[in-house]
Amino acid sequence: MKRIFFGALLGLFLLAPSLKAQDAEDVAQIKKAITTMFDGMRAGDSSMVHSVIIDDVVFQRVGKNREGKTVVQDSDFQNFLKAVGTPHDKVWDEQIEFGPILVDGDMASAWTPFKFFLGGQFSHCGVNSFKLYRTEEGWKIFHLVDTSRKDNCAM
Repeated sequence: MKRIFFGALLGLFLLAPSLKAQDAEDVAQIKKAITTMFDGMRAGDSSMVHSVIIDDVVFQRVGKNREGKTVVQDSDFQNFLKAVGTPHDKVWDEQIEFGPILVDGDMASAWTPFKFFLGGQFSHCGVNSFKLYRTEEGWKIFHLVDTSRKDNCAM
């Protein structure tokens, strides 16, 4: 009985490094997908942004409405892509910091606090919450929800 237990324990010990290596590779690829989106925004390149986001992505923002009530607002991805790709004088520079990234098989969740600068001037801050899944082409964003505020912007 002890041999079976120690054999199973040894198997777990030998398997653990490969699991950690796979997790690290997944996290690196998830970070790359998210970074590609923001690099595309800075470059005004809607194709780059679209390369890491699925067509029927859910874009949302948690914020206050005119009455001051907290609501979830939906945004249109195609309008966002059009805005990114339309020439604009000021660079859209969303500077993120990676928080927790959780992976379970082919699904991942990433939390990224951010500060947004428009043409070098601070505009707002908040947090992005990304949901991604693994495709044959790599990790793709299928849900993005964020917050937006102008104060309490520590990062």
